[in-house]
Amino acid sequence: MTKDQIKAEIKGVIEPYVMQKELLDNLSDEIQLIGDLKINSAHVVDIVLDIEEKYDITIDDESINKMNTIGEAIEVILEKMKKD
Repeated sequence: MTKDQIKAEIKGVIEPYVMQKELLDNLSDEIQLIGDLKINSAHVVDIVLDIEEKYDITIDDESINKMNTIGEAIEVILEKMKKD
């Protein structure tokens, strides 16, 4: 699975939690989940749970703390997919 494929899938996962849908139009690796997309921290937990289910992986607390941007989230997913 490529980074671009995961980015497209993540867009679908986070879409329900983004109030301003136009923010998803130019989703780059540098976009911050909380800062730029204005996703609250409680919804970040929901997103992590959705990602874990989608990719059949487990994301530990340390890894969650690394998932500040779209690019970092993709890296964590790829790392966990290799381990599991």
